[in-house]
Amino acid sequence: MKGIQTESESYQRHSRVRQLTGNGVQENLSVSHLDTSRKMTFQPTSFQNLSIAVLDGLQNSTNSTGCQDAEAWSWVYAHGPAYISIICALGILLNLFVLIVFCFHNKPCTVAEIFLGNLAAADLILVCCLPFWVVNIANSFNWPFGQFLCKAVNVGIKINVYCSTYFLVLVSIDRYIALVHGLSHGRLRRPKYAKLSCVITWGFGLLLSIPAFIFREVEYFPLYGVHACYLAYPSQTIELFYNGALIFLSFLLPISVISFCTWRIICALKKQAIDRINAEKTEQKATILVLVVLLVFLFCWVPFHLATMLDLLLKAHILTGCNLEIALDICNQFFTYMGFFNSVLNPILYVVVGKNFRKKVQELSKQWRNKRRLTESTRSNVSSTLKTLV
Repeated sequence: MKGIQTESESYQRHSRVRQLTGNGVQENLSVSHLDTSRKMTFQPTSFQNLSIAVLDGLQNSTNSTGCQDAEAWSWVYAHGPAYISIICALGILLNLFVLIVFCFHNKPCTVAEIFLGNLAAADLILVCCLPFWVVNIANSFNWPFGQFLCKAVNVGIKINVYCSTYFLVLVSIDRYIALVHGLSHGRLRRPKYAKLSCVITWGFGLLLSIPAFIFREVEYFPLYGVHACYLAYPSQTIELFYNGALIFLSFLLPISVISFCTWRIICALKKQAIDRINAEKTEQKATILVLVVLLVFLFCWVPFHLATMLDLLLKAHILTGCNLEIALDICNQFFTYMGFFNSVLNPILYVVVGKNFRKKVQELSKQWRNKRRLTESTRSNVSSTLKTLV
């Protein structure tokens, strides 16, 4: 990005290469690896960087600023696709399991369960989009799915980024109201309001994902011999503004709300423990599960967003330096792997920590067994009746 030409000329010269991306959370591209293999490899973890190996005869590997980083990327190229495949398989199975339990249990879901069920749906959208990029990597980053899926897949991933965060905001607010303002604001904790909040959140996530749909393009790059799905920002100003909005709306704003609610929830739980209040045991169990889910979410995604903020400062030339750029690129890979893994951890947490969820699983299993017995009994009675008539 640091060319000797004017800003606009330099941006146009580098943008098409730098904005090829795998997943579209940050959605930028850097030419970070050149070797003799003539392959394109996707760095799925940062959603931001693409490694391209296209030039013959180069003995050294450099990024767009001339920084040496070939060895640093080797582990990403070797293990990234397999890791994404595992996340896809586990995430689809586990989140489907959670949705089946919430949807088919004969008792209506609580407010917290409505939010957690929608969170599972958002995670399911993410893991269902990732296989497209596994195929993309195997196809030497030659996008085989056409223009519409280039846009739709990345919109799906962006929706997960926003919606999963704001469903956790909603669930933290719900726990805050239940434990801190249960008497004065308890009427707000009704399933119909929870469902309305989820509809608004999905709409909000879709609205914020529109830029990904607008700027995503499939274009042939003769230098690399591929039709690539990339972000065609009109200018660097729009790119910086869009990434800045991503940081604020998907990290700074929700993390502030979640932190405040979590702090008040912990204070309320301590007070109840001191006062030995046992009347709200169900609320406390649900709150413990929510707190664990929130803490795991923060552990998985906060490092990624912090790295995103540093990357934005690099793009704005506020921070500079090869070592910082290389370290940040590698950290982005690792931190986004952590973020992906959150979509697998949530269903596991429901089973391990959520006593109410385990109870729902047992009740649903019993419900299906009873239904099967009833069906078999009905068939037996019908068969006996027919034999009698004959």
